[in-house]
Amino acid sequence: MKTSLIATLTVLSLAVPAVAQDVTKGEKEFNKCKACHMIQDADGTDIIKGGKTGPNLYGIVGRHFAAVEDYKYGDGILKLAEAYPDAVWDVHSLKAYVTDPTGYLDEYSGDPKAKSKMTFKLTKNQDDLVAFLESVSPDAPPQPEESEGEPMAPPAE
Repeated sequence: MKTSLIATLTVLSLAVPAVAQDVTKGEKEFNKCKACHMIQDADGTDIIKGGKTGPNLYGIVGRHFAAVEDYKYGDGILKLAEAYPDAVWDVHSLKAYVTDPTGYLDEYSGDPKAKSKMTFKLTKNQDDLVAFLESVSPDAPPQPEESEGEPMAPPAE
């Protein structure tokens, strides 16, 4: 009985870090992003005031690539959107993108020389940031459990 309990607790303790994410820490992490990005809801209410160099990130989880109206996207992200017209940002693709934006576009846009206008690379706390972005994405579809970040269409309902 004691061995079984220890084995169960060991398995559970190993599983927790894989899903551990903190929305509050992610909101603090967003401070690095707000020089270029804001989060403003559909009614125009600022959730987080920020720059307009990058697109508004309200509702980013579940949004198609390069889909903010009137935003002038770079060629790399436009090629990604063209290559994957049905795909949307999910928690895994966002994590991969914020970790290395140009590397992500190089891998998935179909152009190995694609560049991202976003030059900032987030080197830690990506899971927390993405959890925060998911929290400001009220229409986000169910998220895939596992992925390397490859572009995917949302699940059929």
